Amino acid sequence: MTAQSGKDLLIKIDIDGMGNFQTIAGLRATRISFNAETVDVTNLDSTGGWRELLAGAGIRSAALSGSGVFRDEATDARTRDVFFAGQVPQFQVIIPDFGIVEGAFQVTALEYAGSHDGEATYELSMASAGALSFTAI
Repeated sequence: MTAQSGKDLLIKIDIDGMGNFQTIAGLRATRISFNAETVDVTNLDSTGGWRELLAGAGIRSAALSGSGVFRDEATDARTRDVFFAGQVPQFQVIIPDFGIVEGAFQVTALEYAGSHDGEATYELSMASAGALSFTAI
């Protein structure tokens, strides 16, 4: 596998609720993380006192984040509307030479910033809100 360009990791939002995904414009940095909580079932009979975990139990989750500049009225407006309405639309994350992660996410933080001699920027954070699918590419 060759090195991948960071700009190829894309976050896309279902722009109209009909499965039409558009890249959230202006993102300069994106990140996805996957988490799995464990369920500890260690007891007095555990071999050598080693911790035992219950397979297949616990809560799995994913978090998305991104930051960038304003570039596209449609995706900016959709993301803002999703946040203020507390909606959980479908998102896609394109991970180059790996696959596509798709599922419902809630925008949990939306921050805007700007300096007098620079561009207006934004940051957003999202949390998974249901089962995610993965399609290898």
